[in-house]
Amino acid sequence: MVRDGIYYAVGLTAAGLLVGYLAGPLFGLPLYVLAAFCLYFFRDPDRVIPPGAVAVAPADGKLVSVQDGRVSIFLNIFDVHVNRSPIGGKITKIQYQKGKFVNAAHAAASTENEQNIITVEGEGTRIVFSQIAGLIARRIVCYKKQGDLVEKGERVGLIKFGSRVDVFFGPDWEITVSAGERVSCGSSILARRKQD
Repeated sequence: MVRDGIYYAVGLTAAGLLVGYLAGPLFGLPLYVLAAFCLYFFRDPDRVIPPGAVAVAPADGKLVSVQDGRVSIFLNIFDVHVNRSPIGGKITKIQYQKGKFVNAAHAAASTENEQNIITVEGEGTRIVFSQIAGLIARRIVCYKKQGDLVEKGERVGLIKFGSRVDVFFGPDWEITVSAGERVSCGSSILARRKQD
């Protein structure tokens, strides 16, 4: 469970108790439902990280685009929103980019929306991935900083509510997924390293 979920749930429960006390128990019910949803939304399950020269999905969700070395994952509000590193290595760059909050399911979100662009380099390769805010998601959280070492599948941050994550692969990677598939953060393989 991500700590934010507990804070939201406690706040909403307290508000529900206050509203229920002032206006009647039924009026507090919607706030209790929202508190329960926050506990569900901010879940953070453990994942089995596959071994070998593979890159894993940095987010749960549906693959809305796979083309030109880029894999785009759309996260709806029911997906786990914790993000993980696709490969192990060193975070060599984190770049925050201001932008809009258009629907993250649309291709324009990749270039127009607010995002956090993370570059990981390790074992002679590099992968760039972007945490992209969406129409509802207005908060990108990154736990790491430039220079940090990460393991493949290690938690690096989260995006609150609906959002998108794009992953950019170089020519040394063979993408093994197709648009329309669903992937699980940290455990689904997106690409395999090509043999020299």
